[in-house]
Amino acid sequence: MSMKRRNFITAALASTAVGATIGAPAIARAADKESFNFKMTNAYPPGAPFYVQGPGSPMDFCDKVKAMSGGRVNIQHFAAGELIPAMEGFNAVAGGMVEMNAANAYFWAGKIPAAQYFTTVPFGMNTQGMAAWLYHGGGLELWHELYEPYGLIAFPMGNTGVQMTGWFRKPVESVADLNGLKMRIPGLAGKVYSELGVSVRLLPGGEIFPALERGVIDAAEFVGPFQDRRLGLHKAAKYYYTTGWHEPTNFTELLINKKTWDSLPKELQMIIQIAAQSSVTDSLSWSEAVNADALADLVENEGVIAQPLPTAIVDRLKEATFDTLETLASSDPQARKVHDSFMAFRKKHASWAALSEKPFLNLS
Repeated sequence: MSMKRRNFITAALASTAVGATIGAPAIARAADKESFNFKMTNAYPPGAPFYVQGPGSPMDFCDKVKAMSGGRVNIQHFAAGELIPAMEGFNAVAGGMVEMNAANAYFWAGKIPAAQYFTTVPFGMNTQGMAAWLYHGGGLELWHELYEPYGLIAFPMGNTGVQMTGWFRKPVESVADLNGLKMRIPGLAGKVYSELGVSVRLLPGGEIFPALERGVIDAAEFVGPFQDRRLGLHKAAKYYYTTGWHEPTNFTELLINKKTWDSLPKELQMIIQIAAQSSVTDSLSWSEAVNADALADLVENEGVIAQPLPTAIVDRLKEATFDTLETLASSDPQARKVHDSFMAFRKKHASWAALSEKPFLNLS
């Protein structure tokens, strides 16, 4: 082999080695960085759309995080009952049994009354207003402050949009019809209903249909047409009321152990936050896309009677709501702080919505 050819081959090999070093730094860096394996539990049963699987769901969130992190964060998801009971997520994450949980903050009202404000507030704000308060009005910071003593941090991870008032075995025509009614209804709305004589029950999603079918409860609220039809609630009750007074929006919660959160590099924390925020948009868009057809099917093919609550009932519920909220705020310093922030932002947002969204909606 000539000297010239030998020098050419040597130079080519050297060039290839340099090129490989230059061309693959990202791969080398990714391989060198620490990876994390977490467990996420859920308050909702296996297969539940939105709450477990589908666009913007917790399982979808886990997939997003894995893809965006290049496999550095792997989250194994467990639906209700697969690892722990439905309502044990708060304790499991706080105690370090699992790193994450998917649920609704108002499930923890018995521990932290103010947590209810981070799911929804009766006669509160719609999805746009609530999101504005959480992301840009100090709401998220208050949420973090509220959970800090428990070693937890939380982020919004989904949204159903406005929800239906619920299913009733008998028609509701006056406030008197609520007295003595047994109803599945969570959150602050449950406290409002109790002021009107309703016996409030908090049941996981998977237990609602059998309780309604057997007459253990007389009425039940879950989400909206698509989700409610899937549970078969229309087979146990035919009167389906709306106004959205009790849940003008509904944010789901990503709960994270604070030590776990603090152990993550900043770029992975950002990935989790962005994936959660993306899931809010995805789940809301999906909910808006499927509810109209589901409601039409329920009315046209299943004999459901869908109608607004009578105005006199709504007026009484509104009166009871603001009494209930003020009582809650007065009894707990944390609730007062969150309540005042929420209501101040609600007032500001309402003044804008009155000139923007409301006139447009009235056109239809």
